[in-house]
Amino acid sequence: MIKKLFNRYFELVIWITALACLAFSDPASHSHFSLCPLKQLGFSWCPGCGLGHSIAYLFHGDIANSFHSHWLGIPVTIALFYRIYTLARPVNYLQKIQNG
Repeated sequence: MIKKLFNRYFELVIWITALACLAFSDPASHSHFSLCPLKQLGFSWCPGCGLGHSIAYLFHGDIANSFHSHWLGIPVTIALFYRIYTLARPVNYLQKIQNG
């Protein structure tokens, strides 16, 4: 039963946690710890970090800086919210049984 719950909700928890961390982070701060391998190697620009900054700026209501950080930030945020919705919605078990 625990394995079934883990398989069902693991991705949902990961996406919600990731978006919550980005929502509560300060994208303008450059002094935070980063797990980015490119940042650890000394590179100043990383496409993934730009995407994270873009989503964080979007959560803070700064659309101009969000677009400036990474132009895919807004579409990715919409896609992640849709993914969270599809993972969290109740499953119609009758339809699942009928389709096999």
